[in-house]
Amino acid sequence: MGRLLVFNSVSLDGYFTDADGDMNFAHNPGPDAEWDGFVSGNAQGGGVLLFGRITYDLMVSFWPTAIAAQAMPVVAERMNNLPKVVFSRSMKKAAWNNTTLVRDNLPAEVKKLKRESQADLVVMGSGSIVSQLAQNGLVDEYQLVVIPVVLGRGRTMFAGLKGKIAFRLVKSRVFQNGNLFLRYEPAA
Repeated sequence: MGRLLVFNSVSLDGYFTDADGDMNFAHNPGPDAEWDGFVSGNAQGGGVLLFGRITYDLMVSFWPTAIAAQAMPVVAERMNNLPKVVFSRSMKKAAWNNTTLVRDNLPAEVKKLKRESQADLVVMGSGSIVSQLAQNGLVDEYQLVVIPVVLGRGRTMFAGLKGKIAFRLVKSRVFQNGNLFLRYEPAA
């Protein structure tokens, strides 16, 4: 049975996108070999990537490009070749390599994917999906990278949540570039 992980970068004020839906704040301008190694190592893992339509559109506009392959070859190879599921009621088809389109019943489909998968399922971005999955108690682990920037406004992953969820810290790691990696599991 697969576990469901959420991996997202967030600003110091808790947003995973800025007010325009952009996630570029998460990309540090300066070189940091330790951080680059962490990102490449994280990309080595397998699993199934889960996206909402907006995040899918952002990812497919970058990872299959020559620029992505040149800038981050290991990550680009994994992003392009791992199995992906996009949840959308509005998309007609998903053309990115190894992508399945699911239109209905997000919680039931994720429960089914968890039961049938031998690998982890990983949600990146996709705030409305994270909120729905959290509300249904389906997320096994949250992996957050806190980026040392304040956006002032934007989107939180937990918008619309109808109650409190407590977490316990499993691991933390500080990088030279100021990023802070946090792993949490639901406390109950």
